[in-house]
Amino acid sequence: MKTNIYKSAAQVTAFSTVEKCLSFVYRIILTRIIGAEGIGIYQICLTVFAVFLTAASSGVPITVSRLMAKSGAEGDTRGKHAAVTAGILSTLVVTVPIALVLFLGKGAFGFLFSDERCLDIFLILLPGLVLTSVYAVVRGSFWGNKQFLPYSVIELLEDLVMVVAGVCLVFGVSDPVTGARNATIAVLISYVFSFIVSLLWYFKKGGKLVNPKPQLKPLFSAAAPITAMRTSTSLLNSLVAIILPAILVNACGYSNSEAIALYGVVLGMAVPLVYASNALIGSIAVVVAPELSENYYKNQEAAVRHDVEKTVKASVFIAAILIPILFVLGGALSEFLYDSELCGKIVQLSAFMVLPTCVTMITNTVLNSMNCEKRTLLYYFIGAGVMLVCLVFLTKYLDVYAYILGISLSQIICAVLNLRLLSKKCKGVNYKKYLIHSLMVTVAACLFGYLLNGIVASYLAPVWQLLICAPLIFGFTIGALYCLELFTTRPFKKLFARSK
Repeated sequence: MKTNIYKSAAQVTAFSTVEKCLSFVYRIILTRIIGAEGIGIYQICLTVFAVFLTAASSGVPITVSRLMAKSGAEGDTRGKHAAVTAGILSTLVVTVPIALVLFLGKGAFGFLFSDERCLDIFLILLPGLVLTSVYAVVRGSFWGNKQFLPYSVIELLEDLVMVVAGVCLVFGVSDPVTGARNATIAVLISYVFSFIVSLLWYFKKGGKLVNPKPQLKPLFSAAAPITAMRTSTSLLNSLVAIILPAILVNACGYSNSEAIALYGVVLGMAVPLVYASNALIGSIAVVVAPELSENYYKNQEAAVRHDVEKTVKASVFIAAILIPILFVLGGALSEFLYDSELCGKIVQLSAFMVLPTCVTMITNTVLNSMNCEKRTLLYYFIGAGVMLVCLVFLTKYLDVYAYILGISLSQIICAVLNLRLLSKKCKGVNYKKYLIHSLMVTVAACLFGYLLNGIVASYLAPVWQLLICAPLIFGFTIGALYCLELFTTRPFKKLFARSK
């Protein structure tokens, strides 16, 4: 039976949207209880943890998914089990030694943090390094088998466990350090939950651990560049967590607490709002990756071209919908959620970054499915280098906005290079006209929303600006896209069609 890709994407997107909304509400609760300083400490710990987590397993799940798709295309069931076993083995070989070294030699790793209070909190997460790495591999097996419902449910439940545990643990806490510690404990509890539930489901549905030898070499070969890219991203974020507060203190005259609080506003409040699109793009990528890999290995060029066009256009469509809302209402949204004027300014200035971010994210998935991992890694390094130059040399003049400029330029560079490579790899793919027309609609919607909000903001509070302007801006954008035939109801009809 052929998978209905629209149903699968809608299913994953629906669960992911609920999950992200839940996380978003939780982040607001944490911000209100432990403050910007507590969020800054919490964010630094998670950022450093992410470096080790991505180094251990970030490239493995998508590679396991791709190897399973290839084995499925060849009718090799044992090869699918071997891919999962190889993935689990590879993550354990890396994570167990790392966790032991970090725990036993904890006194030597204080340099990883810009604030000495972070080290003890970070150590709480070490067991989760092993557990969630194994879960990541099992998650990849769900993608490879196109079992999107159990994957979505477990992801949502993991987040729900973290939110419930976190709210219970931070409730009534007034000290930012204690609040950050208790919120970190909640993260570990959620990792334990997803590890247990995912393994139970995997074995219940016939999953096995077999000799991984046949899949070890292809796994390492394909996973290494992806892991290198994602590890570099985590290292870069960790480096930012050290460099940005330090530059703010030494070059801009802030105190250490003020610098950490500013970091918390940028990375803990504003950037998650701007990157809200990642949840939707990630859902599309999860569904498309195994489908695209299967078509690629079967040499079905027309199907591959169709998949590429649809995914790129979908990413542009999502960006076109979100940019006007963030550009116009970023201030009102930040004031309503966080009571932070600075967060609102950053969100509004960063709104147009959503387009290259969406395009980069989806094209990375597409190109990695077509054996272009090394090229996407190179492009990432070029963009990251530009971002670091902005951060190091411009923060003195632009304050925290230097970081926003840097990541914007980085995403633009990666998006342009990825699209250029994609045009070479997939001859005849057509997206340029759609991209240009969507940009025109986006600019028009921003202008419409700006004028509308200028009137509404003069009379009403931020919450009413959101309730009135957001639906009207959304309606204007959708209407304009529909009139220019950039949006149709065809996917929604296929959504309710039976799979064949």
